[in-house]
Amino acid sequence: MSTIQSDVIDHLAGIRPGSSLDTLRAQRPQARENAQKSYLALFEPEFPGNVTALERYAIATFVAGLHRQSHVTGFYAASLQRLGHPRLTDVISAEVARGSAEGPYGHYPQGPLTVEDKDGLVYQVSADNRESLGSRLAAALEHAHLLVFHPRDANPAALQKLLDAGWSTTDIVTLSQLVAFLSFQIRVVAGLRALAGASAVEATDTEYTQIFTGVLASGAV
Repeated sequence: MSTIQSDVIDHLAGIRPGSSLDTLRAQRPQARENAQKSYLALFEPEFPGNVTALERYAIATFVAGLHRQSHVTGFYAASLQRLGHPRLTDVISAEVARGSAEGPYGHYPQGPLTVEDKDGLVYQVSADNRESLGSRLAAALEHAHLLVFHPRDANPAALQKLLDAGWSTTDIVTLSQLVAFLSFQIRVVAGLRALAGASAVEATDTEYTQIFTGVLASGAV
């Protein structure tokens, strides 16, 4: 469903061909290629199995929203729109707001790390939206929230909830891969956008300095 033919991370980070960030990324071509292949394998797979495109993009929109990355959220939400599900996009947005948290939360097994235990929001899809999402997608969103904010609390009981909602063990692997890839992609995009912003500020400062130096030399001030 993607209309992006070029590297999706470059697209999300706003990297232009020939720019300094393009040159930077070109220094690690294998990493760049592998990230793109991972995106295509997860969102445009040749053999998608039981996890539908709708489920993949809905989960991606939700996870990106939880990470508060509006440009990434918009990218995946646009695919839901192209799939013909504008109502679902609204439902996902409402659930992002409902599931918003800081994290990470959770509890370690009894031992020296338990001093770092932290309680936090235990997210559940709202009753109103559960019907719109269906039990399978609702369970996926709840599990995705667990992986984002409560990774310490992932346990067999959490996996059983997915199985009970109709997710096979293979589907669950795909779901876990989606959440892990999105967390990686979002961090990379955020870092590249920060670098782009820093470069823009540096370029502006340099230009301002050159202009100001020229004005001083002219004797205008």
